[in-house]
Amino acid sequence: MTQHVDYLVLGLGGMGSSALYHLSKRGLNVLGIEQFGAAHDRGSSHGETRIIRKAYFEHPNYIPLLQRAYELWHDLEQTTGKTLFNQCGLMVAGPSDGAVIRGVHLAEELYGVEVESVSPADAVERFPGFRIPDGFEVTHEPEAGFLHVEQCVQTHLECAQAQGATVYLNEQTLGVKVSERSVEVKTDRQKITASSLIVTTGAWSSGCLSELQLPLEVVRKVLFWNPVREPVYNLDAGRGSFFFDMPEGEFYGLPSLEGASVKLAEHTGGETVSDPADVDRSLYENDVHRVSRFVEAVMPALDPQPMRHTVCMYTGTPDGHFIVDQHPANQRVVYGAGFSGHGFKFASVMGEILADLATTGRTALPIEFLSAQRFNQ
Repeated sequence: MTQHVDYLVLGLGGMGSSALYHLSKRGLNVLGIEQFGAAHDRGSSHGETRIIRKAYFEHPNYIPLLQRAYELWHDLEQTTGKTLFNQCGLMVAGPSDGAVIRGVHLAEELYGVEVESVSPADAVERFPGFRIPDGFEVTHEPEAGFLHVEQCVQTHLECAQAQGATVYLNEQTLGVKVSERSVEVKTDRQKITASSLIVTTGAWSSGCLSELQLPLEVVRKVLFWNPVREPVYNLDAGRGSFFFDMPEGEFYGLPSLEGASVKLAEHTGGETVSDPADVDRSLYENDVHRVSRFVEAVMPALDPQPMRHTVCMYTGTPDGHFIVDQHPANQRVVYGAGFSGHGFKFASVMGEILADLATTGRTALPIEFLSAQRFNQ
């Protein structure tokens, strides 16, 4: 038996749960399918928290999207009464001539993002527990903070269902067939045809859209929670998130939420994953080494050995930017992929953009720089 729906969303992590929410908010007949459970820990949208910021050093073109993302996260909080975003601020440290610090100041210049320059002497007082390397410049972005990641996904799903969306969990997609006039999806339980399809399957995107030959690489990433030795990183003491552009890589972390540990990780690097369904989630000695060296050099009030960890995946593109586009064979098939480890903060606005593309074929938001066509030039 074949089921037909008007709008089908494959993959209900950060982006897919938001797309489902925005489609259902418009009163549309929409179905979402997720191969795991709700707000699961098998992909890229887990680990308790994610940093959100406006001074986007990756590229200033993201900033209009972030401005809308902030509005939508606020709207979701107002609608549900839940606290999803904590505006605790973000300290960024790195060489003045490095891409990170230069990118922060470019965001400030082009879009008026509020960025404070912090002198080395003031940094010692404002950010206790950190040893700023010699010659580093320090900035602080007061509008930055973090999102409660699993709660964001769960809230989008709950609201979508309350608005009439159907959700199938623990159902695996076996194949997607796209033609000029139709879309057919086969799962391990059924066959579904759809008038319009949104694909947000994260590390599984290349398999779902194999005919597009998207230039995606999946890497294994480890998140750590390290014990605190002194209460200098606590959120309740006014501490915020941090990002360091070190000579050996980029490292980030969040304030201690419970007073016992700090979550941190290396943003750069990562081991290539050949099969996202078969990722080793145990802890390697090499996983710990680089982050421990960072802790020893920069965070003396933190134990360099983690108390726990989790493993997620980055699905990256050659230039580190997202791919958001329509299928060349059928414009009613749209997809978001390659969020490259910095995408979750955009989930609220990406859901709106994908819903726009699926329903009208266009969006008012500036996403031209994210088109897949850039890889064919």
